[in-house]
Amino acid sequence: MTTPRPHRILCVCLGNICRSPTAEAALRAELGDRAIVDSAGTGDWHVGQPPYGPMQAAARAAGLDLSGLRARQVTRADFARFDLILAMDSDNLRDLAALDPGTGARLARYLEPLGGGDVPDPYFTRDFDGALDLIRRAARAWASRL
Repeated sequence: MTTPRPHRILCVCLGNICRSPTAEAALRAELGDRAIVDSAGTGDWHVGQPPYGPMQAAARAAGLDLSGLRARQVTRADFARFDLILAMDSDNLRDLAALDPGTGARLARYLEPLGGGDVPDPYFTRDFDGALDLIRRAARAWASRL
């Protein structure tokens, strides 16, 4: 009997310093060795930087450690490396669709299993706990689907 190949999931937001690294950590916590999870941003403003301090603090309070993560920008090669690419909002999904070279990676909104919609960007809303709650609920929902 062969062990099934782990899912390969990429979480994507705008700058890769709030929502997508939190989603990466939440999915890793829920899926364990059932998935390889990474995150990236559609923009390049924060490449090489750690997640935003207030987001790290909210995640840490919930038992998620983001401290070792560093921002990177999504690339066309990611579409071949990942089976499922999860966009945090409709703008990210549109940007990903425009970048997609047609490799067959599935693009979806991160909140799809909760009925869709966008994860509000806490960098702008300042609601880090609210974003964290949505991200964790969706991670549990993805874990039950995969």
